[in-house]
Amino acid sequence: MKKHINYWAVLLFLLPGSVLAQTRPDAAAINASPNYGKSVAVFGGSVSVIPPSDSAKVQWERQLGMKITNYGVPGAGFSSLQGKSLQQQVDEAGVFDIYILWASTNDYTNNRAVGTYTDYTEFDGYDKTKLITQAGGINYCIKKIYELNPKATIYFFTSSKAFNDRGAYDPFYPKGMAEHVNMQKKICELHGIPYLDQFTLGGYNVYNKDLYYHDPIHMNALGYKKLGELQVAFLAFP
Repeated sequence: MKKHINYWAVLLFLLPGSVLAQTRPDAAAINASPNYGKSVAVFGGSVSVIPPSDSAKVQWERQLGMKITNYGVPGAGFSSLQGKSLQQQVDEAGVFDIYILWASTNDYTNNRAVGTYTDYTEFDGYDKTKLITQAGGINYCIKKIYELNPKATIYFFTSSKAFNDRGAYDPFYPKGMAEHVNMQKKICELHGIPYLDQFTLGGYNVYNKDLYYHDPIHMNALGYKKLGELQVAFLAFP
């Protein structure tokens, strides 16, 4: 399910005050977002929780009034084999308005199987042996969240580009991270989960990575600020 954004409306959120001093939205306009003031749980690996990521999430708080709880753990992936997996994180979650599954690069960099979109679904009888795949882990998280809160809103942030090897940023490289990202999107489309394709839309490449990344995988505060603007546009007007 692809996300369509009212960019003209969101523009008012994103431009600096000096640019739109006369057209800055008032509180009523900001409150018009259906997600304004909602409680949010975030699950992921280090990219979702390291200190520089606060420069993205602070934009959610300031512009959308969101109340954020972080469950992310460095090294985590969707596969049950990958660190304190997102499966485990979701198992520990409480009830929130919004749940964000923020995909890391860890399943790709640690060679966890991509799997198929039917892993751990009604199509295979919820086969627990499939929880070792990225796909099985994503399906587990979605099912578990709805069991916890049937009224939950779930959003998905795909993995962003990394620069530790060619496959981590080249979408056409065989067996690259794009396979993991494409599976992430496929499962979201199966379940009707809106997703933000950070791999494609983030705007990071070999020419600007030194500006926005502090190592080959993790963005710096400026990189997260750039990403946060995209995330606010996504979260403000579903």
